[in-house]
Amino acid sequence: MREAVGSLPPGLLQRVHNVDIVIERRPSGRDRKAAGLGAGRTLLGLYHGIPLTKRGEYYNLVLPDKISIYQEPIEAICETDDDVREQVRKTVLHELAHYFGIDDRRLNELGMG
Repeated sequence: MREAVGSLPPGLLQRVHNVDIVIERRPSGRDRKAAGLGAGRTLLGLYHGIPLTKRGEYYNLVLPDKISIYQEPIEAICETDDDVREQVRKTVLHELAHYFGIDDRRLNELGMG
């Protein structure tokens, strides 16, 4: 994961504050529900937090936001280690977009869905 995050544009990473990126084995039922996913749909990652665009003037002294990357679903759709690294990179970018306030509809329009 460090390699994937390290490959992201430095200008982007400089704008990210107070966000933990963690690898979890698989999404919990609560994570799937938060993502609005039903049975049979794959969840590769999830942003847990309040997007920058929704934060008000009283947003302070809070725990870090979190981006969860789900190992088993990513490994299930990838054939090689290189595929895994690229998918982790794409998933982190997708979840960082949510941190910046970009929703799934717009990400699909941008080809990042």
